[in-house]
Amino acid sequence: QVQLVESGGGLVQAGGSLRLSCAASGRPVSNYAMGWFRQAPGKEREYVAAINWSGSNTYYADSVKGRFTISRDDAKNTAYLQMNGLKPDDTAVYYCAAIPLARFLGQLDQANYEFWGQGTQVTVSS
Repeated sequence: QVQLVESGGGLVQAGGSLRLSCAASGRPVSNYAMGWFRQAPGKEREYVAAINWSGSNTYYADSVKGRFTISRDDAKNTAYLQMNGLKPDDTAVYYCAAIPLARFLGQLDQANYEFWGQGTQVTVSS
């Protein structure tokens, strides 16, 4: 089992930045790719970004490309999501998730992720 705990959310003005962290415990996440998803009020949870096991490849939803950066530090068993240029539309609960390497080709599909955090709220005011 892998336990994931997100932190770093909060209230920020439009144009501001936040850095989310996803701390893993229970098992090293070096054998997992990591992803971030978000769910806005009244909307379905959506894909935000993913990073492969080595950190050499990253992927982003079009809505965040150029503004968000996903990274990982396996020595700290932690993944990050640096969010710059935040917009009110980025307001959501953000979740990190771990996906087994064998399923990484299906990283856009939430069903392929094996472990999930509890989420952290990000609110962007206009």
